[in-house]
Amino acid sequence: MGSLPGGLAYVNILAAMLFGAISGSAVAAASAIGSVMTERMEDEGYPRPFSAALNITASTTGLLIPPSNVLIVYALASGGAASVASLFIAGYLPGILVGFALMLVAAFIARKNKFSRGERVKVGQVFTDFRKAFFSLLMLVIIVGGIVQGIFTATEAAAVAVLYALILGFSYKTISTKDLPSILLNSAKTTAIVMFLICTSMAMSWLFSFESIPQLMTGFLLETVSNPFLIFLLINITLLVVGTFMDMTPAVLIFTPIFLPVVTQLGMDPVHFGIIMVLNLCIGLCTPPVGTILFVGAGVAKISVSKVIKPLMPFLVAMIVVLFLVTFFEGISLWLPNLFGL
Repeated sequence: MGSLPGGLAYVNILAAMLFGAISGSAVAAASAIGSVMTERMEDEGYPRPFSAALNITASTTGLLIPPSNVLIVYALASGGAASVASLFIAGYLPGILVGFALMLVAAFIARKNKFSRGERVKVGQVFTDFRKAFFSLLMLVIIVGGIVQGIFTATEAAAVAVLYALILGFSYKTISTKDLPSILLNSAKTTAIVMFLICTSMAMSWLFSFESIPQLMTGFLLETVSNPFLIFLLINITLLVVGTFMDMTPAVLIFTPIFLPVVTQLGMDPVHFGIIMVLNLCIGLCTPPVGTILFVGAGVAKISVSKVIKPLMPFLVAMIVVLFLVTFFEGISLWLPNLFGL
């Protein structure tokens, strides 16, 4: 990709897609890829705000492309209406479509501003680099393949992934025995935060059910808005607004019990709605005033958030276009799960 006009922009997007898919974290992708690519792109003549905007939006693709932490959270919040395996498979095409849309925008901007081309990589070098990365990339196949084939559950897949990563870390000498205490401590902190969110959201879900709030919301929407198109549009707008003020995990846990009964009564598949919800909230992560990835990406690029807003807009428009395509063409989400019998 580097030899194309604006090639480093495509490299940034593809790297973020792969890194986000392996880690399941947009924050990790924005930090890791941004810290490497921003300086390199600036050396090649790319404006730093453009590189930051590209990194911010591209890093969210890993939340759609499996294995994704937030899709597992949605499966939990849906009360079993959507399985982890079906959500994982359903996330591939929308995630790739978002990446492709970002590439189209990057290509247009690159040609307009006459960004530089890189040197064409020799075929032999490609195979050499792929051989070095093979065992790391194999983790994706093991985790997703194992879940889809029913070899292990999503929870067991996490344990397999940790063991596999530990073996690779020792093999490549990127971690040592003395690193294990800090790794375990950080894992415990992260797990505690997630479990606290899940516990409080479950309490809120129970309260919603006890007060019949989902049923009241369903009745209100169906009685006041007769057109399903308008209801889906209203839900999308609501989630877009929510995403600007609330982090993704609590938003999924809180709003899934409210909106899922509405859309299922209108005939929408729970798996399809899960992809729509996650894509909505991915956009929210990139927007002010509380967009987590917006602040992480700007911080990694060492520029103010205000300088990122303008170059960010074309990429956000591309993501919103994909959102509405995914919303109203359910085959984008459901074709692969149906193909795999999920």
